[in-house]
Amino acid sequence: MIESSTSWRKPFFTLYLGQAFSLLSSSAVQFAIIWWITIETGSAIALTIASLVGLLPQVLIGPFAGVWIDRYNRKTIMIIADIGVAVASLALGISFFLGKPSLIFVFIILFIRALGETFHKPALQAAIPQLVPESELTKAGGLGQMISSVCAMAGPMLGALLMSITSLQYIMLVDIVGALLAVLLLSVVRVGKHSAVQNEHPRFLEDMKQGIHAIRENKLLMKMTLPIFMTSIVFMPLGSLLPLMVKNYFNGTAWHNGIIQTLFSIGMLLSALLIGLTGGIKKPFLMISLSALLLGGCSLIGGILPATAFWAFCIVVFVMGTTGMLGNIPYVAYIQQSIPPENMGKVISLVTSVMSLGIPLGMIIAGPVAEAVGVNNWMVYAGILMLLVGILSLVLTGTMKKINNLVVT
Repeated sequence: MIESSTSWRKPFFTLYLGQAFSLLSSSAVQFAIIWWITIETGSAIALTIASLVGLLPQVLIGPFAGVWIDRYNRKTIMIIADIGVAVASLALGISFFLGKPSLIFVFIILFIRALGETFHKPALQAAIPQLVPESELTKAGGLGQMISSVCAMAGPMLGALLMSITSLQYIMLVDIVGALLAVLLLSVVRVGKHSAVQNEHPRFLEDMKQGIHAIRENKLLMKMTLPIFMTSIVFMPLGSLLPLMVKNYFNGTAWHNGIIQTLFSIGMLLSALLIGLTGGIKKPFLMISLSALLLGGCSLIGGILPATAFWAFCIVVFVMGTTGMLGNIPYVAYIQQSIPPENMGKVISLVTSVMSLGIPLGMIIAGPVAEAVGVNNWMVYAGILMLLVGILSLVLTGTMKKINNLVVT
């Protein structure tokens, strides 16, 4: 049992310092690889394949990865995942030293890197309750997301800088160094064995069914997962369509698009920082519902703005970035609080796979519709849908009934 005190902060921040090195280097290298594919092929199909290759491990293998995460030491799994990513980067670096690698080989490397993330991220989230007291999980989630947001924002800039001063084979070394630093710091953090490690294990499929059963038995989690999944379908494609909104609707340049991307990232960072420092609203269901409602409102306003109101759109995008974290952080914290340790990895892997599946489903819908009616009109439709998702979330979790009772009294 973890004591509710500040004693969790030292191992938590040691762990995340290592992850910061790994996340930053991986983000920079991922940017460099994608940019190399862009320059070499100039093909939208090649970039689409690269994106799908990055999603496939989570969608196909993610549901099964959770079984191993619950059966074995999560710290060991994270170390193996980091080393696996480093080895893949080393292999790609060597191939560039020997000559230009084939595109298929680059796709294989991207798949291996994504496979490492498929095991690493759920293992990390499942291990956090072993370090952090239950009352501090939402705060810890905010702090962890803040670190991830900083790395996601700085990684492409670092990647662009490295591409301008050196070649890709040397950039791969950055990823290797980042992974080794992450392993070094992780090795000094004490992550105790959870109970499932000590026990006999059922058959693999039976073990996986336990994770599905744990989700189905948790009625509130089931109710929360539906609006989160619908958000991944409706809202997530907007991130890919924002550059088109800037170019086609506002007649903007790459500089304008850079402003939009930066403002969105800063909004995410500030939101994660606020939740990390305060713990957020002490009602996770209300935070998830508010997130959907605010995202819907922002999307709707952004879609109806006139083409001359680019700076107003910047404000909308900034607010959109701040509200996105309001739903994700308390959702993960609730799983960490309510799911037994022996099923934690399975549950996190399963829900992460479901959310990952929602993104390509959303793109299949959003792409053709936005092409047919215009990105601004798609933002209006997406905004209306997200408002409905927010209302549905309030109804499903019983929050709407509580609000009505407060108004009546």
